[in-house]
Amino acid sequence: MGDVRIVTDSTSDIPLFLRQSLNIEVVPLKVQFGDESYVDGVTIQPEQFYEKLAASASLPTTSQPSPVDFVDVYHKLADDTPGMQVVSIHLSSTFSGTYQSALLAKSMMKGKADIHVIDSRSASYGCGAMAVAAARAAQAGKPLEQCVQAAHNIFEKMNIYFLVDTLDYLQKGGRIGKAASLIGSLLAIKPILTIDDEGQVASVEKARGSKKAMARIVERLQDRFGDMPVNLVVAHANAQPSAEQFAEQLKSSLHVEEIMFTSLGPVIGAHVGPGTLAVFACPA
Repeated sequence: MGDVRIVTDSTSDIPLFLRQSLNIEVVPLKVQFGDESYVDGVTIQPEQFYEKLAASASLPTTSQPSPVDFVDVYHKLADDTPGMQVVSIHLSSTFSGTYQSALLAKSMMKGKADIHVIDSRSASYGCGAMAVAAARAAQAGKPLEQCVQAAHNIFEKMNIYFLVDTLDYLQKGGRIGKAASLIGSLLAIKPILTIDDEGQVASVEKARGSKKAMARIVERLQDRFGDMPVNLVVAHANAQPSAEQFAEQLKSSLHVEEIMFTSLGPVIGAHVGPGTLAVFACPA
């Protein structure tokens, strides 16, 4: 793979087969139900998480990795490949202190490894796509600067839209950002949300019901891409049938080069809630 390695965190929601094929290291966050603590993607998988969420009387909480968690991974990579460089890409700093933990770990590794830490200003596969692009550049033997640029290029091109069943999870978790004005005014209205350039949740527009909201997302992507070939990732929170239906709508209206599904993992799921659908669209 060359001398550049990519590190991300578990909120990037990169499917396992892709992480393994691109040799991406993942530092997990944690999710807690009462006194029970679980490691995202390690001791609890999405299916188990959504089962526990449905049975739980209270909302789970989440916590970021410690700087030591990052140091352990950075040390392992440095020991495996002396002289290796790291690009470490993480969940938006407006949502979590994960990025700050990675920065502290970088300072603790001074003189032992060359580490470049990126605030993705995104979440879920918005962050994941940046890590994948950087890893593909690394696998092609590109130097660190070009791997970093590959990640930034994806950020510039990525279009993200998502729908939640309820805003309660975003509100109670404190991640509602600029969509806060929608609270208490919804009824049958379904907000179309995005993550803006500052890495915050923002409302794009409102539609009456999920079907119209999905149709509007398709129209917005048509306006953006036209006949241009696009790569899509459809993500869902325990809502595979809805994700497949959404994917069919997207495929019938866009020039889709590649489409992939992924699950919104426990930490992201704790903040958006079950039933959430998201699409991540990028020029092919």
